[in-house]
Amino acid sequence: MGVPATAVESVWRPGVVGVDDGPVREYLRTDRLVLRRFTGADLEDLVALDGDPEVMRYLTGGRSTPRQRMRDEVLPYLLGYYDRGDDFGYWAAVDRRGGFLGWFHLRPHPGGGPAGAPDRHGIELGYRLRRAVWGNGYATEGCRALLRKGFTELGVDRVYAETMAVNVASRRVMEKAGLRYVRTFHQRWPEAIAGSEFGEMEYAVTRAGWWARQDAGAVCRSEPVEPVACGGDSPTAEGDHQGDPGFGR
Repeated sequence: MGVPATAVESVWRPGVVGVDDGPVREYLRTDRLVLRRFTGADLEDLVALDGDPEVMRYLTGGRSTPRQRMRDEVLPYLLGYYDRGDDFGYWAAVDRRGGFLGWFHLRPHPGGGPAGAPDRHGIELGYRLRRAVWGNGYATEGCRALLRKGFTELGVDRVYAETMAVNVASRRVMEKAGLRYVRTFHQRWPEAIAGSEFGEMEYAVTRAGWWARQDAGAVCRSEPVEPVACGGDSPTAEGDHQGDPGFGR
């Protein structure tokens, strides 16, 4: 279901790892963003993204993702989504000149955890952006575009996102994108990070709720508020945000 992805020229691909992956496929675009498939050539940009302690503050307590793990585990995990089609997955976010900004995801929960099942009734929204581009409204803009695509093209019934309760900036972006607070919950982590004692928060919006906001004109523009990161648990471990390859709070 959904509009087929469009091939765009390889100039959109930032970074070089010694191979030519050819044209990459575009998922969607906004006024300022292009979301497209990842390729092997994105490795160094992903390593740099997860190498910033501030980006990783609410994910691993500031610990970076090792390059080898990014190459051998994380990037193959991202690319593996495309074998299942173009509806859901992880998408590199670039500006209109091709500059790497980070990523967004719209995906079924990998384990069908407490917030949603791995079907169109429980689709998880998440993102991670370079610190250099925080404060420009990209997170809100990308999240709103993904909600629109999910509800108008992909047959999604409900979208949710999760973040640490102390990550106030991420919570604000969820609200500005149109999600609403659902609950606070606690999970047991092998290693706690600062603030985890206050729990996690789930935000969500249903298709009916989203359409009601469109009819009321409630979602009309992006504003410059950025999070550190939000959304997603580990693809390889059940809720180990200390050991995950970088999909977290």
